[in-house]
Amino acid sequence: MMVSRQAAAPERAWVRLPSGRRLDLLSPTPFDWTDDDLATGLARTFRWGGHSIWPEPLSVAQHALFVLQLRRQRTRHWLTPPEELRELLHDADEGLINFDCISPLKPFLGERFAALQASLSAVVALRYRLPAWGVEDKRAHKAADIAAAAAEAVHVAGWTEAEMRETLGIRAAVLARDPLAARYGGEAWRPWPPALAAQRFLAELTQLQAKAG
Repeated sequence: MMVSRQAAAPERAWVRLPSGRRLDLLSPTPFDWTDDDLATGLARTFRWGGHSIWPEPLSVAQHALFVLQLRRQRTRHWLTPPEELRELLHDADEGLINFDCISPLKPFLGERFAALQASLSAVVALRYRLPAWGVEDKRAHKAADIAAAAAEAVHVAGWTEAEMRETLGIRAAVLARDPLAARYGGEAWRPWPPALAAQRFLAELTQLQAKAG
């Protein structure tokens, strides 16, 4: 007696975005989201597990602008628009999946989650024509990213400097001045509401794309 077997359905993980577009996180393409979708997603994805000493949590969108501003301040030469786009979008995959996993937990999520992140990052790079990281560029980016994490740990998440070093293992000086407050105004180190974070991220993204041509 022959038993028919129904073919296994392909794995999918659909997300419906604010624009109405649908993104399959397991099989993404560069055409699955709008810039507004990405800005909104990053503004509604929170760092530090969403914990904050402020009334609002810190968004990945604000963090991305923070790192970009640090790179602009610290570089010995002008960053090109594509290089600035690469800085701004360094965590863009988190806005598509709406999840910023704290670093100590990432190994527990396994290789498939790492592959998912890599796949999303690849389509972001393709969509925005981001240049590949060079050794020196990557080192400078990581230094800015770690400096941002140190400042956020103390000024936003509420760790002391000693705890930041001893418990979190972050080896960077804590910035005294908020580079985003110097640019946008407002209270230093205060997380922005999601709508404002999305607006500012989208404005920067739009301007850099126009410059990059």
